[in-house]
Amino acid sequence: MSRWVKAASVLLIAGGLGACIGGPDGGPRATRGAPIAEATAADPQATSPGATKIGAGSVKIALILPLTGPGSTVGAAMRNAAELAIEDFQKPDLQILVNDDHGSPDGAREAAQAAVGEGAELVLGPLFAANVQAAAGVARGAGKPIIAFSTDASVASRSVYLLSFLPQTEVDRVVDESVAAGRRSFAALIPESSYGNAVEAQFREAVARKGARLVAVERYPPGAPAPAISRLAGLINGPGAQADALFLPESPEGLATVAPALTKAGFSPGRVKPIGTAVWNDPRVYALPALQGGWFAAADAAGFNGFSQRYQARFGSVPPRVATLAYDAVSLMAALTRQYGSQRFADPTLTAQAGFSGIDGTFRFRPEGLSDRALAVYEIRSGAPTIVSPAPRTLGPSGT
Repeated sequence: MSRWVKAASVLLIAGGLGACIGGPDGGPRATRGAPIAEATAADPQATSPGATKIGAGSVKIALILPLTGPGSTVGAAMRNAAELAIEDFQKPDLQILVNDDHGSPDGAREAAQAAVGEGAELVLGPLFAANVQAAAGVARGAGKPIIAFSTDASVASRSVYLLSFLPQTEVDRVVDESVAAGRRSFAALIPESSYGNAVEAQFREAVARKGARLVAVERYPPGAPAPAISRLAGLINGPGAQADALFLPESPEGLATVAPALTKAGFSPGRVKPIGTAVWNDPRVYALPALQGGWFAAADAAGFNGFSQRYQARFGSVPPRVATLAYDAVSLMAALTRQYGSQRFADPTLTAQAGFSGIDGTFRFRPEGLSDRALAVYEIRSGAPTIVSPAPRTLGPSGT
């Protein structure tokens, strides 16, 4: 609790409330194989069919999650995380109306309608991009802001904020750190997917913004990288390689094919540094020879590790990585309610330039709905990740 109160106090001292956290969205990044607690027992004081309450405060907010249907395992864990946040904050003046969207746009629309009808001042969730769009239509019509958990930047807009691990932020951070370390020429090997489309655009922009050189970008059908690697070979292999960094925004499953193909083609990570996004944060990736010495950007794991221990003690199971999003969202609502009175959920309050401190570090919302996060840069060394650039405590100007 103290971290949230401190963050809110810093905003008050700073004076001015100005602007400034998967793949695009097939859904959340859940930890493979991790058991997840099912939803806790329903509160007997249900507010509408399918809805339950957490807390008994006077300020009502909605939490829309897939508690049945696609994504229900992750949704249940995020619901648990919200309950943990209320407990940790010691009875904030909040009442969370938990509504099940059944993992569908129609369900999200109905859940948002129910929440607005019950007096919710703000909506947390949904999880999936199409569901965010459906709920946003209802919330926007009622003049209520949304803080959603989708990783698809296209669903963000004014008053529809994304509290998620956006790949665009990860691309910016790893490119920035690579240039700072002296890497000036970049190549990229990118899968033909929605995730690849999103990160390619951001990668090109980040390289150009830092004044670095883009040597080549090659795309490949998922699971078939060999022809693209062959086209890149002369630029990334041997002492005469033109690129000194290779961007590989691929999942652990995809890298299991890409990395051996790179090694077979003569790629040496000692000469050309592999770089990637937080999807690399997986033991299967750490073991790949072609990625030793590689860098990726991700939230500092220390916060999640502490949260995970508390979650396991409370619910008896390991939470998915995205559970912290629900915890941080509810904690933020509790802090803003305590600090800002009637302006607690106003756009200028939510887009405070100083941002907020959460489990996963400092973050802030931009006026257009995207978010900035303070991320660490990790290096894969001898099969394990090591922080080479810690996450900053404060955020610089957005888009720099």
